[in-house]
Amino acid sequence: MRQPDSRYVGILLAAGRGMRFDPSGAQNKLLQPIAGGATVVAAAAKNLLTVLPAVLAVVRPGADAVEAQLRAAGCAVTTCPDADQGMGASLVHALSHHRDAAGWVIALADMPYVQPGTVDALIDALEHGADIAVPANLGRRGNPVAFSRAHLNNLLRLGGDQGARSLLTAFPVVQVKVDDAGIHRDIDTAADLEHRAD
Repeated sequence: MRQPDSRYVGILLAAGRGMRFDPSGAQNKLLQPIAGGATVVAAAAKNLLTVLPAVLAVVRPGADAVEAQLRAAGCAVTTCPDADQGMGASLVHALSHHRDAAGWVIALADMPYVQPGTVDALIDALEHGADIAVPANLGRRGNPVAFSRAHLNNLLRLGGDQGARSLLTAFPVVQVKVDDAGIHRDIDTAADLEHRAD
């Protein structure tokens, strides 16, 4: 694996409410342990931090326990006051802190099984000229997604619940083949915690 490259920044979106996991809101899915003992959010952060020295995590107001775990893992953390507007709002909030980066790897905090090698492969694709790079396993795209700074203005125009997915249909995308089933595995329900990582 390459040496960490400070030109690229990881953005970890951790500001959702996770209502499918627990509609009552009593249990935060990001704080649930997975195999190995780490919480969902700590594992997701570690996978980014293994490759990227700078990772900014976005949390919702009042998410003190999530913020504490992210800081302990080594992330910088910012609170998005408009988190309830959706993923696009959180992403724009994060990008406003790192406009000068050469590119960004945008990851989801409820996807703890993404392998660091996948993040490394996405950065490699950016370094070789890709403006948007997505991982693919068994012919199916997954997360995280990497963007070069060529798309900064497009990303900053996102808002509300319009995440970066719209850009994947509007612009050329480089698919990076990876042997990583984790790019498709998110934690949406309690049952998702019961399966071992592949």
